[in-house]
Amino acid sequence: MYAVIKTGGKQYKVATGEKIKVEQIAADVGQEIVIDQVLAVGTGSTITVGTPLVSGATVTVTVLSQGRHDKVRIFKMRRRKHYQKRQGHRQNFTELQIGAIVG
Repeated sequence: MYAVIKTGGKQYKVATGEKIKVEQIAADVGQEIVIDQVLAVGTGSTITVGTPLVSGATVTVTVLSQGRHDKVRIFKMRRRKHYQKRQGHRQNFTELQIGAIVG
């Protein structure tokens, strides 16, 4: 069984037992969260697609860790203009363990 969930402005296809990294969620490590924004639920060859959400479908997840991704380096340059700009960014994430999918 799998589901397509929406969190942090992005969509993720998840199955039971998977680990995913999503945009940071304000939750403690070890806490269980219920995600009710389920866009689709599939079992084998059958799929239920919501309009836009599947009514009554939920995904239970457990927070494994909070962290930060590797640094993304941004370098801007204009040739022959003596302009160079360096910048870095580290995005926060929450690692989730997918539990039960109800739908």
